[in-house]
Amino acid sequence: MGFVVDVICYALLAAILVRIVFGYIEGPFPRNSIHRLAFDVTEPLLRPIRNVLPPTGGFDFSPTIVMVVLFIVIGVVH
Repeated sequence: MGFVVDVICYALLAAILVRIVFGYIEGPFPRNSIHRLAFDVTEPLLRPIRNVLPPTGGFDFSPTIVMVVLFIVIGVVH
């Protein structure tokens, strides 16, 4: 069970990183299929946090918060 949770968490971390990198390259609206996939996978996790925490100075902290939570989940599983 722990292995499955690890794989899911690491896949989500990778998708968030892809989304961040493509966000800087392409902008916030995905046009590339890889960016679109990362956006579709991560948006359900990021949107609720973004609704609670408004962007500060144009920076979106929701990916950082989700990544910290995922690292905590990985640490707890181990």
